[in-house]
Amino acid sequence: MRKVLGVSLLLIVALTSCVHHTEVLSVIPVPLEVGLQRGVFALDEQTQLWVDAPEADKDLLVGCVDSSPLKVAVASERPTRNALFLEVVDAHPQLNSPEGYVLTIQKDGVVAQALSGAGLFYALQTLVQLMDEECNLPLGTIVDCPRFAYRGVMIDVSRHFFGVDFVKKQIDAMAYYKLNHLHLHLTDAAGWRLEIKRYPRLTELAAWRTDTLWKDWWNGGRQYMERGTEGAYGGYYTQDQIREIVEYAREHYITVVPEIEMPSHSEEVLVAYPELSCSHEPYKESDFCVGNEQVFEFLENVLTEVMELFPSPYIHIGGDEASKQSWKSCPRCQARMEAEGLADVDELQSYLIHRIEAFLNAHGRTLLGWDEILDGGLPPNAMVMSWRGTEGGLKAMAMGHRAIMTPGEYCYLDAYQDAPHTQPEAFGGYLPLQKVYAFDPLSDTISEAQRTLLYGLQGNLFAEYIPTEEHMEYMAYPRILALAEVAWSLPANKDYDDFRRRAMKAVDELRGKGYHPFDLRNEVGNRPGADKPLTHLGVGKIVAYVDGSAYYSGYTAGGDTALVDGLRGGWTYGDKRWQGFLGRKGVDVIIDLEYSQPVTSVSADFMQICGPGVFMPAQIIISSSLDGEHFTELKRIDNEVVRDDSVTFTTFGWDGSVETRYIRYQAVRSDFGGFLFVDEVVVE
Repeated sequence: MRKVLGVSLLLIVALTSCVHHTEVLSVIPVPLEVGLQRGVFALDEQTQLWVDAPEADKDLLVGCVDSSPLKVAVASERPTRNALFLEVVDAHPQLNSPEGYVLTIQKDGVVAQALSGAGLFYALQTLVQLMDEECNLPLGTIVDCPRFAYRGVMIDVSRHFFGVDFVKKQIDAMAYYKLNHLHLHLTDAAGWRLEIKRYPRLTELAAWRTDTLWKDWWNGGRQYMERGTEGAYGGYYTQDQIREIVEYAREHYITVVPEIEMPSHSEEVLVAYPELSCSHEPYKESDFCVGNEQVFEFLENVLTEVMELFPSPYIHIGGDEASKQSWKSCPRCQARMEAEGLADVDELQSYLIHRIEAFLNAHGRTLLGWDEILDGGLPPNAMVMSWRGTEGGLKAMAMGHRAIMTPGEYCYLDAYQDAPHTQPEAFGGYLPLQKVYAFDPLSDTISEAQRTLLYGLQGNLFAEYIPTEEHMEYMAYPRILALAEVAWSLPANKDYDDFRRRAMKAVDELRGKGYHPFDLRNEVGNRPGADKPLTHLGVGKIVAYVDGSAYYSGYTAGGDTALVDGLRGGWTYGDKRWQGFLGRKGVDVIIDLEYSQPVTSVSADFMQICGPGVFMPAQIIISSSLDGEHFTELKRIDNEVVRDDSVTFTTFGWDGSVETRYIRYQAVRSDFGGFLFVDEVVVE
């Protein structure tokens, strides 16, 4: 029998009451259609393997089976029974993707059919996940196809370098959960990680720095060191090592996408080759000089070697967070702008992106970049990776370009995955497994015509605060598994409670294989009080923002009513419940309680995360008034703000007794500047 899988746990219960079968659908990502029957096919020493596929795929698939728990011997001629058949077919009525597959498990054998070797490879991953400890497979049929063609993970090897064996280990896990693109962030200020034979200074100098921890280096002198110098930290991949990684990925049906940053995040290059900067001096700029023709010679020579190493159809060129400041006064850049008729520095960046795209296109490659490549005009064939929300991807698709969604809110796995005080230091934010799983890159606003342009999604592991292999895996798993299911499975087939059950089993399996995943069973969860609305005297009342005190447009938390909406903020200011203030005046609001009444308490919570510039207030003043004009100070709190590495939350309030109608709450910024974030002014 065949059924569409809605909620897999319910399906299991509906199909059988046997305890054994409650484990059979611990498959990640959840398949498209599952029809199971009672009974099993038992793999034994006589079970044979028969592969009917192109020779290149056949070799990969045999190797895959040989290295898996399936371990069945290759038959010399086609068996009639007790066999695992892997067949590439020209067409199949139930398959619309080359990565899809149909699995039929009967008492006398297993047949997997697909339109390509990749589909059969993914069928094998499902079989391994289905198999129990006695090498039994449940009888039935599974039809499965991915929702998106691009299912990626980015590993930042610039901020902290991770070696070949670690990368191959992550490829193993990616393939097991049907992820098919590994994006390597190879270059950034913290270190250049790829041997380029034409430019040896990139690995003699730009690959090495003074401090092991990125944070110490970034907050210190940001100095580079010659290779071999005592204390030099860094590393790089030789070209032979890259070939080894690329080949290993190919054997797992994974494409390795290289990223070479331009025009910014290039401090390390401009120290090694300062003539490529506007000033021609090291340690001055992070942006290439777009007016200098030598820059294009350098970039094209580098990309030529990159393309020789990476067969990926996409070459990622970064394109994000360029300051562009030096271009405004650089004679070469200004001359370029005048000669090309460019209106501003955004168009100057677009000029570089267009030229690099033309070069890549001439070599049969597609340019891929972060969504800033939209600034000043998108090149005609470029693909956009949207990280500042999904807006950049939507804009690119509206222009007819393909997009990959990787918004920071859901896909940046360097954020805390549990209560910050229980976790190793992270970049900030709060991104639990449940929120990752809730991401849907296909919004209702995307037209049917544009949906075909949404190429897929990607999880990003930037490594500023991830210095070790164990920490990298801790941040990756099981959140990458959630993204794998988002990328592969239809929303109608998803259910978080069931996924969490499967993820806990996967965490145990990963740990048994030598990975270091987050302990999902002991998850603390969101900040206390953030799970349900508050009730207090100020809820729903009018809030006036005193002249000069205005919330920042990027962190409104809902606007003028946010501070009295009854909603506590969670562990991150990015949860749309914390209202942010960036102006010099800080927080200064008056709450009208509508009529005079007894008040015994006024309080508000603030957070501090120094890394992104979020600080506690230096002073808090709480006042009351009967007429809204003449205020009496109830309490003044002087607070010493100390810069540290922790994520902290503090309540500043007053307790007493007063008859009043108006409450004024003021919070003064510290000398550190930055943001003030407040979630709710509670009046009781």
